[in-house]
Amino acid sequence: MSSPDNSRRVEVKDGDQTVAAAEVTTVGQGTIRTSLLPSSGPAPPGSRASLVDAVMDLPEVQAGSRLEATVPLGDAESLEQLRDRTEGTATRAAGSTALVDADIPSGEPASGS
Repeated sequence: MSSPDNSRRVEVKDGDQTVAAAEVTTVGQGTIRTSLLPSSGPAPPGSRASLVDAVMDLPEVQAGSRLEATVPLGDAESLEQLRDRTEGTATRAAGSTALVDADIPSGEPASGS
């Protein structure tokens, strides 16, 4: 279980409705763990990529070296954006999710979104 001081929730909103969310936790020396949470309905195009950008742009993620992500299986938009924003990305299916292990590039510029 993570403590509140090393965990954060990130949300992407469309108006006042949350359309994509993630839990981000620092779990060890340079390791960041995130769970991209499925929305309760269809998400607007680009919202899941925007969520990945918001997670990757967090200072604690930028300071990390390794990313462990859980993504809903079939969420191609998030997986593609994670591949674009990380290096050495490995993905494997686990039940209804995809597990992503990747290196966080050092000194990565902030996204243009």
